[in-house]
Amino acid sequence: MAQLSDDCFAFNGPLLPIADVERLIAERVAPVSGQETVTLREVAGRVLAEDVVAPVDLPPFDNSAVDGYAVRAQDLDGGRDSRLAIVGRAAAGHAADHVLKAGEAIRIFTGAPMPAGADTVFMQEDCRIEDDAVIVPPGLKRGANTRLAGEDIAAGAMALPAGRRLAVQDVALAAALGLSALPVRRRVRVALFSTGDEIVEPGAKLPPAALYDSNRHMLAGLIKRFDAEVTDLGILRDDRQKLAQAIGSAAVDHDLVLTSGGVSTGEADHVRAAIESIGRIVFWRLAIKPGRPVAMGVIRGPHPNPPPQAGEGREGAEGAAFVGLPGNPVAVFVTFVRVVRPLLLRLAGALPEPLIALPARAAFSYKKRKGRREYVRVKLRAASDGAIEAIKHAQDGAGVLTSLTETDGLAELNEDVTKIEPGAMVGFLPYATLIG
Repeated sequence: MAQLSDDCFAFNGPLLPIADVERLIAERVAPVSGQETVTLREVAGRVLAEDVVAPVDLPPFDNSAVDGYAVRAQDLDGGRDSRLAIVGRAAAGHAADHVLKAGEAIRIFTGAPMPAGADTVFMQEDCRIEDDAVIVPPGLKRGANTRLAGEDIAAGAMALPAGRRLAVQDVALAAALGLSALPVRRRVRVALFSTGDEIVEPGAKLPPAALYDSNRHMLAGLIKRFDAEVTDLGILRDDRQKLAQAIGSAAVDHDLVLTSGGVSTGEADHVRAAIESIGRIVFWRLAIKPGRPVAMGVIRGPHPNPPPQAGEGREGAEGAAFVGLPGNPVAVFVTFVRVVRPLLLRLAGALPEPLIALPARAAFSYKKRKGRREYVRVKLRAASDGAIEAIKHAQDGAGVLTSLTETDGLAELNEDVTKIEPGAMVGFLPYATLIG
């Protein structure tokens, strides 16, 4: 279980800006402890626990980048064609045993080791063959079409830093260096609930005034995209005591307890009171739309006075992180990618992955309140002048799931923006980037 102090997120303002959420998480949340060694076939998506230093040069030897002819640059006539005798052949996986002498060339194929004495390769389509000789044109620079040993990465250099969330290209680099397994941090363990008397499981009979639970299924998929372990604990009813008991039990062997619904100020919204009975809510309103009611806090563990986590630099009771998201599904999605995403990455020990909004031209009008960040669901299209335009979805409601399925991402409108007119530039966050 993660160890978080009661004041790790402490904030006293009425509405917490998103930038402050990310700062508090980065400064005050420690990664989970524990690591394991995982084979390359299973390591994609995991967080690297230690720096990986290249054990060999990559590539390990000088080789040809093309099919063609290996020559000595000093044998070339700078102003006209050069005629060189073909004295051998070098294929990938086989070294040429001939040392190139003046006036000679060797037929070579992509990936084959460069013959001793050769330093330049002509592409075969630029050459012509006459009897046992190759005619090469002028103008090629020394070293052309060759790949030198260690030019990708040299032995002893940093190949992959600790904290890297390993993508498939990182796995390819590790394999190219001859590594068969990598040390990674253990997965973050997340307990997941939905809350509400009106929520029922998909596939069950739908009573009057009830809704099928979409939030839990969306959240489970999102959590898995960040390679965390999910324990699906179902639907909790609107009962303060039972909520507190279930959430407290989940906190014992999980790093994060994540719920949706019940965090607003209504009479039936019991999550905040339940958490305060077993831990502490440290903030519960964000300067964001959709999704203002978000509760983040710490659930105390079973031990009242454990030692602080090594290297954590904090005092306080051991506990699991808690995040209570809103009930409306679009608000759940937005607050997950802006709040839970950085928290999961931090708990996993991953290096920061800032969200960089891409520029797009607004094809819509929009008014908003100053002081909060808003996210507008948009679809992209190519305009007649070649620019990329963002088209706002027709429905703004935080419960409209088709506004997520029929769009490409979110237009991010910062706190100081109050109005968007057609033609204005906005920041666009693709769903593919937001969900990892």
